Amino acid sequence: MYAIVKTGGKQYKVAVGDIVQVEKLDGGPGAEVSFPALLVVDGSDVIADADALGKVSVTAEVVEHTKGPKIRIHKFKNKTGYHKRQGHRQKLTRVKVTGITK
Repeated sequence: MYAIVKTGGKQYKVAVGDIVQVEKLDGGPGAEVSFPALLVVDGSDVIADADALGKVSVTAEVVEHTKGPKIRIHKFKNKTGYHKRQGHRQKLTRVKVTGITK
């Protein structure tokens, strides 16, 4: 059984026991979080109806807060002497899926 969940503007395919990195969530390590399900597949049974998905809950436990890889941004304009350097590291949260209930 697996589900497609949405968080942080992205969609993730998760199953019970999976550890997934998502956009930063509130709550410290050990906190319980819940995600809305967009699709649930259980063998040949597929749940995609909005009414049925309202009853489905995907719960997860926060494992840790981390940072993603450093991204270096360099803007440059030829012949004008303009260049600008900037960096970014996205804040992420690792969560372990604990249950998918129908």
